[in-house]
Amino acid sequence: MRWPHPARISARALRVWQRNYSVYRKTWAISFIPPLFEPLLYVLAFGMGLAVMVGDLQLAGRSIPYTTFIAPALVSVAVMYNAFFETTYNSFVRMYYQKTFDALLATPLNLEEIILGEILWAATKAVIATALMGAVLALCGLFSFPGALLLLPLAVLGGLFFAGLGMICTALSPGIETFNLPTFLFIMPMFLFSGTFFPLQNLPGWAQGVAQVLPLTHLVLLARGCALHLWSAALWTSLLYLLAGTLVALPVAIALMVRRIVR
Repeated sequence: MRWPHPARISARALRVWQRNYSVYRKTWAISFIPPLFEPLLYVLAFGMGLAVMVGDLQLAGRSIPYTTFIAPALVSVAVMYNAFFETTYNSFVRMYYQKTFDALLATPLNLEEIILGEILWAATKAVIATALMGAVLALCGLFSFPGALLLLPLAVLGGLFFAGLGMICTALSPGIETFNLPTFLFIMPMFLFSGTFFPLQNLPGWAQGVAQVLPLTHLVLLARGCALHLWSAALWTSLLYLLAGTLVALPVAIALMVRRIVR
């Protein structure tokens, strides 16, 4: 496996981002609908249904309505979904079925730049989803400002991390149907057990330990801290986790993808 050398990566990677953005603009109306209406569906379902039974939650010494509790987590899940699925299913289709990577290689772009451009675009989609969902949830009065503005740079970091993880899965998957495996074993458990819909302290001790290993747990903690002004020293640990994970995931993803394509 050849590790990516910084000298082989230049600003030309942004051309890949530009190409994907141009395609996105043609279907932007369809792409905008889920981030706009998905939070409203969750707010209606949980706010009018489950929240009535759950009531308020005690978090960091504050009493918080259940709908307010899950709102930042919904944004975190959107970051994970948009970044991960963009670099799995969508990147695989561009690489294997549409032969987009082959066409890009006919230009001055090299493999490292193509893959980095794909990851940057996936992170951009995570930021777009965060902005749209955040606006809707803010209009519902579920976020506190100015802290909620930090959700945008947080989406960049989380988007890069999950885009890197998704690209690693793409590099290791023999076929598109194989993505069902990491989705079932990795994405779905995080969606359910990363403190998204209930506090982590409600889990057994061993499950809390497992949850601390999951990257979405730390993204949810940071998003909740920013959006609800629940600041604590423990958030630094979550931030370092995501930073370190991103710095590891990106070069590994690029190296594995180069090995797959060259092989």
